[in-house]
Amino acid sequence: VNMARFLRTVAVTAGVGATAFYGWQLAMINDATSYRLTDLVMPLVQKLDAEKAHNLAIKAAKHGCTPRQQAQDDPVLHTKVLGLELTNPIGLAAGFDKHAEAPAAILEMGFGFVEVGSITPEPQEGNPKPRVFRLVEDNAVINRYGFNSHGMAIAEARLSQLDPASLPGVLGVNLGKNKTQPNAVVDYTRGVYELGQHGDYIVINVSSPNTPGLRKLQGREQLQALLSAVKQTRDALATQPPLLVKIAPDMTDQDLDDVVAVVKSVGLEGIIVSNTTIARPASLASPNAQETGGLSGKPLFEPSTAVLRKVYQLTKGEIPLIGVGGVASGADAYAKIRNGASLVQLYTAMSLQGPGVVPRIKNELSALLHEDGFASVAEAVGVDVQL
Repeated sequence: VNMARFLRTVAVTAGVGATAFYGWQLAMINDATSYRLTDLVMPLVQKLDAEKAHNLAIKAAKHGCTPRQQAQDDPVLHTKVLGLELTNPIGLAAGFDKHAEAPAAILEMGFGFVEVGSITPEPQEGNPKPRVFRLVEDNAVINRYGFNSHGMAIAEARLSQLDPASLPGVLGVNLGKNKTQPNAVVDYTRGVYELGQHGDYIVINVSSPNTPGLRKLQGREQLQALLSAVKQTRDALATQPPLLVKIAPDMTDQDLDDVVAVVKSVGLEGIIVSNTTIARPASLASPNAQETGGLSGKPLFEPSTAVLRKVYQLTKGEIPLIGVGGVASGADAYAKIRNGASLVQLYTAMSLQGPGVVPRIKNELSALLHEDGFASVAEAVGVDVQL
């Protein structure tokens, strides 16, 4: 009798669980309900350890438990960059879907593009835990993940299962190097060779502060050698995706001059400005402020936008730029665009606010563009920068 009662209890529990699961999935295809539900659960998610919350978000996306936008984007948000058509200029930066586990589901949340990675050739654990810290008082995060990666073989297997024609947006692939690899050229050229065919664009990440010596690759001679080799590998591919380099915000004017000179001489198609910062502004109030790693979120907005503006001036607006760093509102995205960004990425804002931040940013951005009389995102790019 007890066994029968136990089995009935298990069956009922499983039934209730399955019903709740499928009910939640169904709710995810209703725009008003899905974003409201995820907004409601975010306070609970924030009580989890930051890395556990990150992993839970990836699992939710993989299993259809994140919002799937049904509404069409405002045509004013449509843009063409790097030869790619996008329904909106808002993308999810690298670092969220590190292992290319759920790019299609992320695009369905309403992003115009998603960048997976950073992906390293061989699997590696990254730095010891804990390695992600919320700075709640500062609307910021510090991470020192250190390129934890499942490796290229697993990423390639996942990416090869995607049908590019059915993806609702643009897919970027961000490449890193293994910590134990002394020759960066070997790892980055291997990444382009193995994964280049799967990305609408490819990013060479030489700006994470969490891999020893990585940022030294931004020096003029090292960068020239690296990007020349990488471009040569890309040019030999059957399909030749645009190639971009992602730079740090902690660079002198001379550093920026050098980077832009190399990008121009090698013939790269774009620059991502910027990665996280190792700076610690005096304004930080969180007890986690002195943790080692890269700082992202609101405190990064001003410095990264200042670097974006300088790079736009140096490139004379001739090389597409992706602006990233502290974007949490439509006004933030608009400021990036007016300071030279053709596209904009976010990450920390979604980790702190949830997926509802995506439609909010797009709605605010389209309202600002209409208000100022712009017919498209492209018309607003760089309007605040004197060339």
